[in-house]
Amino acid sequence: MSGGWKEAFAPASVGNVGVGFDILGHTVAGIGDRARVRRIATPGVVISAIHGLSLDLPLDAARNTAGAALMAMREALDLDFGFELVLEKGLPLGSGMGGSAASCVAALVAANALLDAPLDREALYPFALAGEAIASGGLHGDNVGPMLLGGLVLASHDRLVRIPVPPEWHCVLVHPDAVLETRRAREALQGDYRLREFVAQSANLALVLAGCFQSDAALVRAGLDDVLVEPRRAPLIAGFAEVKRAALEAGAMGASISGAGPSVFAWFETRAGAKGAAEAMQAAFQHAGFQSQAYVSPVAGPAAELMA
Repeated sequence: MSGGWKEAFAPASVGNVGVGFDILGHTVAGIGDRARVRRIATPGVVISAIHGLSLDLPLDAARNTAGAALMAMREALDLDFGFELVLEKGLPLGSGMGGSAASCVAALVAANALLDAPLDREALYPFALAGEAIASGGLHGDNVGPMLLGGLVLASHDRLVRIPVPPEWHCVLVHPDAVLETRRAREALQGDYRLREFVAQSANLALVLAGCFQSDAALVRAGLDDVLVEPRRAPLIAGFAEVKRAALEAGAMGASISGAGPSVFAWFETRAGAKGAAEAMQAAFQHAGFQSQAYVSPVAGPAAELMA
């Protein structure tokens, strides 16, 4: 058995959103990964090619996030056919833009369209978690959850909750030409924490969520401040303090590390505000010795979509 191809696109994402470590994220329009999938008679998952920005990724499905996600789908659904997969990487790995997550979500959305009875997006979540774990070493949905549903999403271990965000709120995401591996960024989090840090972070997360539900930028401004993870990861990102300062001086509601870094994100009340801050944030990275790319997107960004 073999058949026609299905193609899907998954956008970039901002993981953690500062105050929601491993549980909060949102998508970023304009850049992402593509996956082409078809059914094959041979059981298993075959990755026949990987094109684009990250050409050193493994073709062995079990060691590839997209391949592992499709393997998890096959096993859970007890499928009697396999999948062939071709990836087109638009997101660099180690960028803090959800590059590993985008591959597995795009692959799942394409493969889902090939099922005799396609699943809803939330039913794909466990398979996406299994794929993401190949890159990060753990099951966390702050990148894959938003890609599946779109927008700002709260992702627990077994459910996804989309958080309403005013359509005029925008994010600027600045990616320096540098790599910070997720596993290295996680190693920086080892050590002791104080109870008051967890209390302060919980309060800040609650303020951000309340601000989103109430369309209250003042609440978000009061809460979008990562006191738990950012202080431990910031030293790994050259120029981070200056980039964050540039965003805040340009009127950001808050700014922090996107995912594991080294990309930096900032939220603004308008698209014009985000666009105006992008240049200043890039200039700060330039001062630290790095060229960068900036992306402006609604915080309520798009979900992964089937292309063909």
